[in-house]
Amino acid sequence: MRARGCRQILIVEDDPKQAKLLRTRLASAGYEVREEGSGSRALSSVADEQPDLVILDLGLPDMNGYEVCRKLRQDLHPWTMPILMLTGWDKPVDQLRGFAHGADAYITKPYDAPELLKTIAFLLGEPEPELSRHGD
Repeated sequence: MRARGCRQILIVEDDPKQAKLLRTRLASAGYEVREEGSGSRALSSVADEQPDLVILDLGLPDMNGYEVCRKLRQDLHPWTMPILMLTGWDKPVDQLRGFAHGADAYITKPYDAPELLKTIAFLLGEPEPELSRHGD
């Protein structure tokens, strides 16, 4: 069960180090964070937990993030839940495919933490976060 007023973010990332870093950054910004390491587990988690936002990597072990995004849009949350693709796939065609499959935002790794937090706040309709002058 969620804490009252706390926005829940689901991280879909198969690299434990990347997931931990992202979890730490988001938790310190006041978000409740859950993690899944595969597309199929992410789909189940979204159906059960209904997070406020999904951060989705593209390179997952069982299906790629495009497929996960498409399934989320078609089967579970047609355009009501923001999906941010956060991935190392950095070609322009990758980004275009991400938007075509239903992503609301696309950020490539390595990412700028303040940019990521601003994008999340924008997608959730929150005020822009106060950021330190040091970037994190």
